[in-house]
Amino acid sequence: LGLSGPPGAGKSTFIECFGKMLTERKHRVSVLAVDPSSSTSGGSLLGDKTRMTELSRDMNAYIRPSPTSGTLGGVTRTTNEAILLCEGAGYNVVLVETVGVGQSEFAVADMVDMFVLLLPPAGGDELQGIKRGIIEMADLVAINKADGDLVVPARRIQAEYLSALKLLRRRSKVWRPKV
Repeated sequence: LGLSGPPGAGKSTFIECFGKMLTERKHRVSVLAVDPSSSTSGGSLLGDKTRMTELSRDMNAYIRPSPTSGTLGGVTRTTNEAILLCEGAGYNVVLVETVGVGQSEFAVADMVDMFVLLLPPAGGDELQGIKRGIIEMADLVAINKADGDLVVPARRIQAEYLSALKLLRRRSKVWRPKV
């Protein structure tokens, strides 16, 4: 499962909750979290693991943060190989969290069985994703943080994306992307 979305959409928090649910159901979960690298120093904070504290202590979970090291597309040069290694090591669910910063961070879509675009309900111009980029690659658009005062904006963005997805050419004859 590949996950992308803008900063602040709750990707790491979602992965921790979803990963815990999966390990409680006896799945072995691997998380490959990709962080951006500095164009100046080449370094990376690799902070996603620190936002998944409970999952990182789970014996049925493995979290591997990796820097992009200048690779474009939201993943690293070796993400596909890392997925195969995790599967070979017995992890039956592999979650790949991309850098997720814009319209072109969807290289992971060709590496996974399902590509999820995670969106916050109040991100400004909600239909920015319709620029024939990341939205047309998504198998599932999940509106996150849809509670409290954000319920109404979340319903609005859901309706907007449902309408917009009808205008895009389907990538599959058997699956219609869900919102």
